[in-house]
Amino acid sequence: MTVQHDAGKLGDLIVNINDCHEVALGTGTTIRLLRYSEETGDWVLWVHMEPGATFAPHWHLGHGQYFVTKGELIYDVGSAPAGTYGYEPIGSRHNEARCDEVTEYLFMGHGAVAFLDDAGEIRFILNHEFLRDVAKGEVISNVANEGLEEAA
Repeated sequence: MTVQHDAGKLGDLIVNINDCHEVALGTGTTIRLLRYSEETGDWVLWVHMEPGATFAPHWHLGHGQYFVTKGELIYDVGSAPAGTYGYEPIGSRHNEARCDEVTEYLFMGHGAVAFLDDAGEIRFILNHEFLRDVAKGEVISNVANEGLEEAA
C-alpha cells in the first residue's frame, strides 16, 4: 500500500483499489471501500467473492448499480457474468445471491440495504456508516447465508 486511503474524503477522489484495505464482509466475501459520503449516503465497493460465497436475503432501501469484471454473480433475477452491468431499484428484494467461481465487481450503493434473517426480520442495515465502521475494523459482519446466528 503506497497511500493511506480516506474513503470519506470530500471533493475529487482518485483511488487505486490496491491502496484500499481489504476486509471480510462475510464468509468468502471481501470488500475494499473505495468511497462513502456522509452527505448523500452513497458508497462504492470493490467486491471479491470466492466460489460458493453467498449473500443472505436482502432488501434495497436505496438503488444500487454494479459492473462485474470477473466471474459470475448469480441471483434470483438472473445471471451477471463478466462484462455485465446491473441496476437494482429501490425496493428490490433478493432471496438468493451467490457465485460458483471467483467473482469480482464494482458496486455503487445509493442508500441502505436491509439484510434479513430466516424469519424475514431485519438482521442489520448495510449503509455508508456500517461500511465505514467495517473498513476501520470496528464492526465484524457476515452478509452470507450461513452463520446467521453468529452475525446477529
